[in-house]
Amino acid sequence: MATNFPMTQGIRFLKAKKAIYEPHIYEYQEKGGTKQSAEELGVPEHAVIKTIVLEDENGKGCICLMHGDREVSTKELARHRGVKTLRQATQEQSLKWTGYIFGGTGPFGIKAALDIYIESTLLDLDKVYINGGKRGFILEMSPAEIVRTINPEPVTVGV
Repeated sequence: MATNFPMTQGIRFLKAKKAIYEPHIYEYQEKGGTKQSAEELGVPEHAVIKTIVLEDENGKGCICLMHGDREVSTKELARHRGVKTLRQATQEQSLKWTGYIFGGTGPFGIKAALDIYIESTLLDLDKVYINGGKRGFILEMSPAEIVRTINPEPVTVGV
């Protein structure tokens, strides 16, 4: 693999797991989101994964991996987790739990032991694109490789 890609905590984690992935660099745009990264890479936004850090009413966090063109039903995920509410974590809290800044958050090599969920329909895709731990840095992987490395719990919470 090329050595001119960022060596993020996520890449270190994936290398330790002997994960199979293909790194891609793209020009990050503030608030461009998955739509912009999909356009830059020439791939469907449905195959680009958002890594969403959430917090419940008790201050406990979790991560949900979702299609770029869909949203997380926080009500459904809260019900699944057995909590009253879930909301997106603040940038400060997200950084504390993951070690990543907004726009560069990935689920690999995170600092805190958070429950990780994955929208079940992502598992039906041949390949997906997920943040590698830095803005403008994305990894092409099979969903099976994501499951093998971080063992997220499949859920159906996309809207």
